[in-house]
Amino acid sequence: MVKKYPMVSHIALAAALLSSTAAFAQTAAPSPAPPLPAPAPAATAASPLLPVYPPASPVGAGPTPPVESNFFTRLYHAYADEWGLPAAPTDPNAPPGPPSRRPPPWPPAPESSPPMPFADWPNGGNDYIGASTPNAVDSPLMKAIGTDNIVGQTLNDEHIQIYGWINPGGNVSSAKTGYNGNAPAAYAFTPNIIDLDQAVVYIERVPDTVQQDHIDWGFRVSGIYGENYRYTEAFGFFSNQFDYGNHFAGYDMPMVYAEMYIPYVAQGLEFRLGRYISVPDIEAQLAPNNYMYSHSMTYAWDNYTNEGFIGTLKLTKNWQVQLGITVGTETTPWNGTHVSYINPATGYPGYQGARDPGFQPSGTACVQYMSDSGWDTVYLCSDGLNNGAYGFNNLQWDGGTYYHKFNDQWHISMEAWYMFGKNGPSVDTGFANSFAVNILPTNRPNPLVCPQGESYCTARAWSTLFYLNYQFSPLDNISLRGEFMDDIDGWRTGFATAYFNQAIGWQHWFSPQVEVRPEIAWYHALNAPAFDNGTKHAITIISGDVIWHF
Repeated sequence: MVKKYPMVSHIALAAALLSSTAAFAQTAAPSPAPPLPAPAPAATAASPLLPVYPPASPVGAGPTPPVESNFFTRLYHAYADEWGLPAAPTDPNAPPGPPSRRPPPWPPAPESSPPMPFADWPNGGNDYIGASTPNAVDSPLMKAIGTDNIVGQTLNDEHIQIYGWINPGGNVSSAKTGYNGNAPAAYAFTPNIIDLDQAVVYIERVPDTVQQDHIDWGFRVSGIYGENYRYTEAFGFFSNQFDYGNHFAGYDMPMVYAEMYIPYVAQGLEFRLGRYISVPDIEAQLAPNNYMYSHSMTYAWDNYTNEGFIGTLKLTKNWQVQLGITVGTETTPWNGTHVSYINPATGYPGYQGARDPGFQPSGTACVQYMSDSGWDTVYLCSDGLNNGAYGFNNLQWDGGTYYHKFNDQWHISMEAWYMFGKNGPSVDTGFANSFAVNILPTNRPNPLVCPQGESYCTARAWSTLFYLNYQFSPLDNISLRGEFMDDIDGWRTGFATAYFNQAIGWQHWFSPQVEVRPEIAWYHALNAPAFDNGTKHAITIISGDVIWHF
């Protein structure tokens, strides 16, 4: 079964630990005889595929090559001109654009992407204050649309971008029972297949958080289709595909939000309203945001999205605080509807209450510190804070992340959390009369393995994770993952057991638009045969994917 279930607490746990030179061609001057017209300026050799057009044709230099004006030709060059490069070539004749980051002493970006999935350490619930600007995504689709037509010009003028990616993947596993055999490993929960993990489209406007002289606004609407939809769903939001139909692939909109940036408060204040990715986490549901193809169990079984409001205040260049109010974890406002059911086991009145008891006002509180160098960041959060009632995925989450850069090749990312939920039904007695049995025919929240004789008990789980990363070229990174997770009562995975996971993966970028991520991972359940549909304590999975941006 995949991630979908209830509850977790308030102990902030954080971990410690954890550079185209232009070449110019110049023709040797001929003999001194009759003077010739001055030669044309030499082309910049930023890329052998990049057409470089001088601003004008000097006398005797011949005509200037035409600017590409066909959608498909521009789309081709958007990929071809970047192939083999870690970044898009720059036009030496273009005027300088606005700054993309506040100047020193603002901390610099610690990493580069490629080959990392990010330049700044992952930071949830907001755009990077001091380092986010509009029209900043290097999108082949936006280049192909161009600005010589009303659609492209309007999008450019309004600072709106449309982009995304296609992400197929596959795995070879020692699990043999078929559907769901790799679970609780994620996301490739079914062994020995090739599938479409996700096809994603973003439409967004990013507020300019570098400037400090005017209020700006933004929004994002995202759509996803593929196997990974089951790891983004919120109960009541396109969720029938999963909770009632158990479709292998489906669609979702994991991010739909509006935001406003106000520069006049401290170093900047941003508000976000809507559905957004939960804080804080090293990983995210969207493929390009992750080191590796597979996900850690630490990420696979904690919270994914929240619906509500969150504010982010950049107090100084180093300190940031966040406060939010949501309707719970992976639930929707209309789940507050009161329902009444008959107990299927006894025939007497059964569950009565909210369609999802996890729907209730819930709090988020975070604090982040970044060093002056940008090489160290600590990010501590409590998320989904409410009474902890057993619900669809009512997680009481406390934990944090820590990032440390050793040098230009090595860095480490670490995460730890503790989660709990109250009054979870026992698999032996209480589950038959729970809201889950009455409302959801499939993919229900898991019952708990409670102490002998108890119908209800407190659900608990904790986990710790690291990614050690080595960048050995501008287009290549090796990631080593290690983690330990203890699902004490079987609440998250369906098995009351602790887990070890070790994995190693290689991320190779052919260009900023095309990436492959092969890897091998080992999983071991210490106290129960949790893998291969409850028949094995351990499995090995060799897997990989392709991310093709557009």
